[in-house]
Amino acid sequence: MSDVTRILSAIEQGDPLAAEQLLPLVYDELRRLAAAKLADERPGQTLDATALVHEAYLRLVDGEQARHWTSRSHFFRAAAEAMRRILVDGARRRNSLKRGGDFRRVDIERAVATGQTSDDEALAIHEVLDQLASHAPEKAELVKLRYFVGLSVEEAATALGISRATADRHWAYAKTWLYCHLTRE
Repeated sequence: MSDVTRILSAIEQGDPLAAEQLLPLVYDELRRLAAAKLADERPGQTLDATALVHEAYLRLVDGEQARHWTSRSHFFRAAAEAMRRILVDGARRRNSLKRGGDFRRVDIERAVATGQTSDDEALAIHEVLDQLASHAPEKAELVKLRYFVGLSVEEAATALGISRATADRHWAYAKTWLYCHLTRE
């Protein structure tokens, strides 16, 4: 059992000191993921990688989710979801005056490859992602890990516990599904 899995187990059993032990073990990897996602964001961002990691960690440790992590992979998927929600909330705040529902077409492959996305693109994908999750939750998780966290196909496959080939098939399906739903909007 890895140190992270052991600490997650202690958190699940209600050990109040376990959460303090978890951050040093996962901080570098979380910060690397956050930095990769934020590296190509537009200039003038108020949120940096450190702040994103800290905000996501606080959301994970303070909530009820902390009691339901079953593995290191499960924790990182929860962290990806927390980072996604933080980025989407920020995009919503910045675009609150611009709301109008006129979403542009999103080239998800370009967005993932370059890491450059607009707030409108992030919101558009976020809006339809819950629909995808309702019938294909593993594919939606893959989109979260690739698009919102910036993981490669290999890294996302590892985090989800699936093969690279399965991840490639899920990614092709998710891109097509998102394209159809985003262009329909």
